[in-house]
Amino acid sequence: MDSWQRKLRMGMVGGGEGAFIGAVHRLAAAMDGQIEMVAGCFSRDFDNTKRTGAALYLDPDRCYATYQEMAAAEAALPVGERIDFVSIVTPNNLHFDIAKTFLAAGLHVVCDKPMTFSLDEARDLAQLVEQSGLVFGLTHNYTGHPMVRHARHLFQSGQMGTVRKVIVEYLQDFLMVPHEKLGQKQAAWRVDPAQSGAGGTLGDVGTHCVNLLEYVTGDPITELCADKSTFLPDRVLDEDVNALLRFKGGGKGVLSISQVATGEENGLILRVYGSEGAIRWAQENPNYLDLYKYGEPRRTLARGQGYLSEPAVDCSRVPSGHPEGYLEAFATIYCGIAEAIRCHLDGEPMKTEAYNFPTVYDGVRGMQFIHGAVTSAADGASWVEM
Repeated sequence: MDSWQRKLRMGMVGGGEGAFIGAVHRLAAAMDGQIEMVAGCFSRDFDNTKRTGAALYLDPDRCYATYQEMAAAEAALPVGERIDFVSIVTPNNLHFDIAKTFLAAGLHVVCDKPMTFSLDEARDLAQLVEQSGLVFGLTHNYTGHPMVRHARHLFQSGQMGTVRKVIVEYLQDFLMVPHEKLGQKQAAWRVDPAQSGAGGTLGDVGTHCVNLLEYVTGDPITELCADKSTFLPDRVLDEDVNALLRFKGGGKGVLSISQVATGEENGLILRVYGSEGAIRWAQENPNYLDLYKYGEPRRTLARGQGYLSEPAVDCSRVPSGHPEGYLEAFATIYCGIAEAIRCHLDGEPMKTEAYNFPTVYDGVRGMQFIHGAVTSAADGASWVEM
């Protein structure tokens, strides 16, 4: 059967009661009518899984006590019934083993970021994905915004010239309060090195910064010099990081991230200054892109307009003036993943370089950043290769 004649079937590991990002993934996947949720192992607490499955109107027989059971049972179903892919929305320390299990079962994988617990796991996972030939998508959702895709087009097409300076910041006050001591699950695992890994804020928001700037500029970071801080008592992982960056093309950059920046909500801002022009994009006002050319008036480009590039137009859902935001960008990532999975199911798999969504290699880059920043900070903010 042609895969385009039916919805893709999605399973999920993680995302049960008390979780945040699982619901976001479910909403985003369902937005464009291409995907339906049919199975899950939503928690290590099977009662939680059963309650979550009931709330989602799932068949109780497809709500599993363990992800190992889920992978085996789904793979054993006929092709016309089993899940086509799984979304992994657990704490970081579980990502690798879950992804490995489902890849071994012949099932495509979508994973939340950061991709793994460690850099070694990330490299191993990249090899597993290559060996399997299956689709692996990483949900760095900000690359799904139309104006981010237009910014990428401006640099890819040469209109901005070579990159000279990048300033990227991601500021929140999410961890100003010790939520982990107040029963909030999202904070508890993020500040726990046994679950989060070597990076706290580095993994949670820093990897978004690196992915966004490399996606837009196409110019990879080669070296970094980082200073990290932890302010609240009883915490071990970084809450605030400042870093200098060097790029392959000779440009320089500044990265500033924090989850203890009083009054900030989700302040992700990217500024890129090239030899022929510059751009500024802010996540909290995502439908607009500021464009600068030397000696010319500053321009603000708007989403949904005919003057935008094809990549930007293709991922806009509603007319100009009707705001699109976080969920729509997330949904755009899922649309790209769905297309790649359909091509694979139909016997014509896409090459990884043709994917229009973040891949396992973007996940490796994120883990290289965390590893490099932690190493640099431990060595007195020395320069390290990334």
